[in-house]
Amino acid sequence: MKFQGTDQYVATDDLKLAVNAALSLKRPLLVKGEPGTGKTMLAEQVSEALGMPLLQWHIKSTTKAQQGLYEYDAVSRLRDSQLGDERVKDIHNYIVKGVLWQAFEADHPVALLIDEIDKADIEFPNDLLREIDRMEFYVYETRQLVKAKHRPLVIITSNNEKDLPDAFLRRCFFHYIRFPDADTMKQIVEVHFPGIKQELLSAAMKQFYEVRNLPGLKKKPSTSELIDWIKLLVAEDIPLSALQSKDDKVAIPPLVGALLKNEQDLTLFEKLIFMARNHR
Repeated sequence: MKFQGTDQYVATDDLKLAVNAALSLKRPLLVKGEPGTGKTMLAEQVSEALGMPLLQWHIKSTTKAQQGLYEYDAVSRLRDSQLGDERVKDIHNYIVKGVLWQAFEADHPVALLIDEIDKADIEFPNDLLREIDRMEFYVYETRQLVKAKHRPLVIITSNNEKDLPDAFLRRCFFHYIRFPDADTMKQIVEVHFPGIKQELLSAAMKQFYEVRNLPGLKKKPSTSELIDWIKLLVAEDIPLSALQSKDDKVAIPPLVGALLKNEQDLTLFEKLIFMARNHR
């Protein structure tokens, strides 16, 4: 069982190697990279390519590791006991299974996405070490040991917002998704827009990389923002001439709000354009 990429996802050779290494080692695949480089989509495409159902756990700042295992709904049990409900006699009725439990009890191997793990508290990854290592956990309320029937393929994403503990990193196979070069980016765009006019694609890519490479940007435009921008260019039927500056200087592209997402970057960009024009 090997991942070879899909028609909907352009995977570089080193990314395919990383996915297959994680499968061989039976370790979680930790994928880092700047936002918009396709980390979450990777999990979706790997699960589809390998024929595995995908379970997703999207992490927030308030997420606790326990929620991935199970939660005991004591409030509902108290309310039912006050109402004389027969369900209170069986505590199993108040145990809510988390995504890890669902992955462990699945009859067939599944892919498990733990998305944006760096959003949670620093203790979150450490709290999952034992469960991810041993593929089991104990439910104290029911005195039940839950063991994985099949080891899931665990894909963990991080935007590098905070460092992850060394003990956690040791248990993962790591891959950093570098920002795509022009050739790879062209393949990615053509997956989303088959048959796009090559002149438009070349002009849009040139402007995109010029904007992205400007020094001092607070947030560089990402792959997903390029896709959104080209979608707008096509939908609005923007003429090719609007993307091509006559004197080969950097110009403000049409619909620039799809690429630059804060006023600081937009102001900086406009200043650089003004300075470039005054030095002609």
